[in-house]
Amino acid sequence: MQETIELGDVLVALTRKDVKHVHLTVHPPTGRVTLVAPHATRTEVARAYAITKLGWIREQRVKLNAQAREAPRQFVERESHYLWGRRYLMSVAEVNEKPLVLLGHRRMTLKVRPGSSAQKRAEVMHEWHKAQLHAVVPGLINKWQSKLGVRVSGYFLQRMKTKWGSCNPRKHHIRLNTELVKKPKDLLEYVVVHEMVHLLEPSHNERFLAMLDRHWPQWRESRTELNSLPLGSEAWAK
Repeated sequence: MQETIELGDVLVALTRKDVKHVHLTVHPPTGRVTLVAPHATRTEVARAYAITKLGWIREQRVKLNAQAREAPRQFVERESHYLWGRRYLMSVAEVNEKPLVLLGHRRMTLKVRPGSSAQKRAEVMHEWHKAQLHAVVPGLINKWQSKLGVRVSGYFLQRMKTKWGSCNPRKHHIRLNTELVKKPKDLLEYVVVHEMVHLLEPSHNERFLAMLDRHWPQWRESRTELNSLPLGSEAWAK
């Protein structure tokens, strides 16, 4: 059962679950606030915790309001698209062949069947994006498995509305947002490292930060750069 905690102009959706720790999240793009707490947490305790985080909540909302949004893509001629942080102009070729994407110097050619809808074109692009990530991610995982001394039993690619990545420490799985294909490769590597460190330490505690400091000392700069880049409009659907 979900409750709503009112803190002036801030509404916090409180949900109790089988968790050990409290998790407060400010969700893009509107700044919706959720608080997940252990089953035994009293409402007044959750309220007191949220009050201590009011400054942080407002700070996150300011950042979200200032963050650039990528206009919805139509997949048409001379539209801007990004791969690994580099901008390309799209060309569209309608041909009776299997749909594919070709990359040239500053130009990205999308081949689709005549009359293909914007949704179909988006699907072709998304599959191509995943193929680009599949070509890179295994190498990064192998590199960092030896450095971190951790094993990744599987990784998954998907559109994610609120995160760049996530992990399942119990199954040793990591998940990556397919939007990362549009960002510079070093930022993809940062997210991979971040999630793999979570396999060793699930929470964002001092031990986690110490490991991140040791293995990716520029993580604060990487995080700032990643969160300052335009967000894909499709990532915020619904």
